[in-house]
Amino acid sequence: MYGPLTDADFVPLSMDRRDEYSALFAASAQKASDYSFVNIWGWSEERRYEWAFRDGLCWLRLTNVSPPEYWAPVGNWDRDWSSALEGLFPNGAAFSRVPEVLADMWRGIQSVELEEQRSQWEYLYDRDRLVSLSGNLMHKKKNLLAQFQKLYDYRYDPICPARLGDIRALQAEWLAWRGGDESPGLAAENTAVARVLDKWEELDGLLGGCISVKDEASGERKIIAYTIAEDLGDGSVVIHFEKGIDSYKGVYQAINQMFLANAPQFTTVNREQDMGSEGIRRAKESYHPTGFLKKYQVRFTGPAGTAGAAN
Repeated sequence: MYGPLTDADFVPLSMDRRDEYSALFAASAQKASDYSFVNIWGWSEERRYEWAFRDGLCWLRLTNVSPPEYWAPVGNWDRDWSSALEGLFPNGAAFSRVPEVLADMWRGIQSVELEEQRSQWEYLYDRDRLVSLSGNLMHKKKNLLAQFQKLYDYRYDPICPARLGDIRALQAEWLAWRGGDESPGLAAENTAVARVLDKWEELDGLLGGCISVKDEASGERKIIAYTIAEDLGDGSVVIHFEKGIDSYKGVYQAINQMFLANAPQFTTVNREQDMGSEGIRRAKESYHPTGFLKKYQVRFTGPAGTAGAAN
């Protein structure tokens, strides 16, 4: 029997239970990037995540909105969901960013309504294709990469603790160029990047790369692009953050291709969602995804017939 999930069950996200959470994430039948511990840790200052560990699952909610926004549970989804939802949420509940596999398990349950959440679909790509950039569809990307390689005295290196200071400096330069002080969204992302960099040696699965170029006047090298990524443990890698100085022609094509060329252990690349931005959508579609990790908004009206926040 499932007892009601109440506010008292939820506590703020913390590092001390990350191993327990990561084990539940590994047991999930579908691994959306939203739910990786690296992602929720990075964004927790902005979204003020809380979690509740119950019945072999971890339930997440964002408390920077009112009422709190519930996400899907993390863990082994093989259970009687009709009984679970009725027991845990007797007054109903609404959930965001529910991965397709779980949404399909909930589909057909009485009092469950599903709606595609297109802005949160995650873009999936074939890693080998992003490395080779072969074919007519990738010709423009390959040409920009070739121009970068011809124009600049560059070097690619993996991110390590010794390079974190340079990554922070590049992030600050990029944020200033984009007018980050005037954009709440960019400021929040900057905080997320800082939180991940601050815990670089403690967060499992992190990896990344950076490109430096030699300044012709001083002869010194300067980092001009970086990628921060995470091994999702199923042959896929998610790109959490990717930044470059646009004045270097082809810089984004270069950091994307060089990072993946140095990560042959992966077959699938997850480049996260477009958040409903037409500009971001066009950029992601220009690399021709092979598929999507779809997500849904779910409304469970419960026995009372009225969906709302959990008890």
